[in-house]
Amino acid sequence: MSSFHFILHFTIFLLLFHQSFSFPSKQTLLLPLKKTLGHHPHAFPRNSKFSSSTVATSTATAINKLAFHHNVTLTVSLSVGSPPQNVTMVLDTGSELSWLHCKKTPSLNSIFSPQTSKSYKPLPCALPVCKIQTRDLPVPASCDPNNKLCHVVVSYADASSIEGNLAYENFVIGSSTRPGFLFGCMDSGFSSNSEEDSKTTGLMGMNRGSLSFVSQMGFPKFSYCISGSDSSGVLLLGDARFSWLKELTYTPLIQRSDPLPYFDRVAYTVQLEGIKVGNTMLGLPRSAFLPDHTGAGQTIVDSGTQFTFLMSPVYTALRDEYLRQTRGVLQVYEDPNFVFQGAMNLCYRVGSSQASFSNLPRVSLMFQGAEMTISGERLLYRVPGMNKGSDSVYCFTFGNSDLLGIEAFVIGHHHQQNVWMEFDLVKSRVGFAEMRCDLAGQRLGMRL
Repeated sequence: MSSFHFILHFTIFLLLFHQSFSFPSKQTLLLPLKKTLGHHPHAFPRNSKFSSSTVATSTATAINKLAFHHNVTLTVSLSVGSPPQNVTMVLDTGSELSWLHCKKTPSLNSIFSPQTSKSYKPLPCALPVCKIQTRDLPVPASCDPNNKLCHVVVSYADASSIEGNLAYENFVIGSSTRPGFLFGCMDSGFSSNSEEDSKTTGLMGMNRGSLSFVSQMGFPKFSYCISGSDSSGVLLLGDARFSWLKELTYTPLIQRSDPLPYFDRVAYTVQLEGIKVGNTMLGLPRSAFLPDHTGAGQTIVDSGTQFTFLMSPVYTALRDEYLRQTRGVLQVYEDPNFVFQGAMNLCYRVGSSQASFSNLPRVSLMFQGAEMTISGERLLYRVPGMNKGSDSVYCFTFGNSDLLGIEAFVIGHHHQQNVWMEFDLVKSRVGFAEMRCDLAGQRLGMRL
């Protein structure tokens, strides 16, 4: 995934319903979120987050808390091993393999020490699981010639990489333990931003692959709702059934069995079919939104990416139409050398007298069976620290994925604000509905 200079930072506390924790998981994990500005790069895989009485419907007899944070994707604090060691992992819906740093270096503040854990069990490469369970990884596992262990390498588009060996370990969720969790114990690699990498112990993969956290834990679905106004939000792991939740519209997940060079088969892929600006549909053929014979051009819903990125022909058509409809309403920032975050080249000068963006034309993303409308504050993003005289610089929150070297459409979390997002792994679909996410937290009894 490409580098982002300004991101949302979420602090979360995990509320675990049902004291008895069994797997496959049938209970719901409820997480309130808080967000602030932060700084962190993120990379796509190279082959390319009211009253408390409402909670009484749960049969929970106790509440366990785990600390969560957000740096582009969610990060969760939990315990691993026996005796348990505290770790912090980035929660990434765009990745499969969960991994931890296992070798101390001067740039790392937190690592997992397998030598001190009695439950740590490395995976020999001779076992069939080494090849079978890693078949969906961008680079399948190999055999480490030094110790005959199952070896994995994870690479990213920003040239970052991490490698090590697969192993089984106990993961402690709240007051309960999940034994035999398969993860990567990483001992070498290269980071494009070692300062940010040092703040976490590893990464927790959340895509649809067999090795992902949500798959190994057996959750049938998960949901989140990110507020765009008061720095709050909610993340739930498991089924979400609340009387106040609006009916969701669903779009099916696109699944392919044949391997293609640029198609991620375990991503949350949906079909984008068109885009409207106001009431004007972009004059593009349906083929402009379809993956080609190499798999390039799939549409991924990703909570780990901040903004939305479109393939070049679609982005150019959207940019031109938005320019046309905002002519005389917004003043374009004329600097051909300025491209925000390397891919966003439509920016405006906005004076302090402009109170809101409610009068701007909406952008509607038309999916198979569903529609997501982006309006108001979500359309423009203020470039921090950049001013021209008394004006601030705001950029259109859609970018050109080609400029980032990404062969895909990516729907980022900025455009998922105030939308209840549900990822249903059993029925292979993504559902969403407009929602005041700050109120959702209150209705769930969160003290945000």
